Amino acid sequence: MSEDDIPDDREARLAAGMAAAQQGDADAYRFVLHQCVSIIAATARARGVDAGRIDDVVQETLITIHRARATYDPARPFLPWLRAIASRRAIDSLRGQERHGRREVHDAFAYDTHADPAPGVVHELERRDDLRHLSAVVETLPESQRQAVRHLALEERSLGETAALTGRSKIALKVNLHRGIRALRAKLAGTYDDHG
Repeated sequence: MSEDDIPDDREARLAAGMAAAQQGDADAYRFVLHQCVSIIAATARARGVDAGRIDDVVQETLITIHRARATYDPARPFLPWLRAIASRRAIDSLRGQERHGRREVHDAFAYDTHADPAPGVVHELERRDDLRHLSAVVETLPESQRQAVRHLALEERSLGETAALTGRSKIALKVNLHRGIRALRAKLAGTYDDHG
């Protein structure tokens, strides 16, 4: 299931349910965890986790949600927070596969707060996922900012080259780059909010 397949009201119900769970509502918490299972499984599949390891990723993610539930900010969307955690657990599973099935022994605090160096294939998967996400967010910028960010920041062209390609002045490009980067930071902050 992709993000586009999830009805908008599901986000609202999950966010409200998690907020209620943070206040001690056990029924709301059970509802949230039950609803999370299919989303976690879909995230793990999308990351390339073997079918035989999906249940492990679901369980690890649910455990992490339980430990980190107090860190969820009800003012922010729930699904990006959930997917960030599920994605991290899926990557951990892929790392385990790279190590020929050895399981990591971990300290709970260190495991959730310190990123491991990403080896080989996993690093490439993360990089491609991040680039796809960044490209999608860049496409939401106004045209002048989009051109400046794409040419100057992503493609690392010079101001002169970009001015020649776009017909915009160097000063306009600098201003649009600054505004575009500021807008990207704001947009990306809603997705990567230190929960993954």
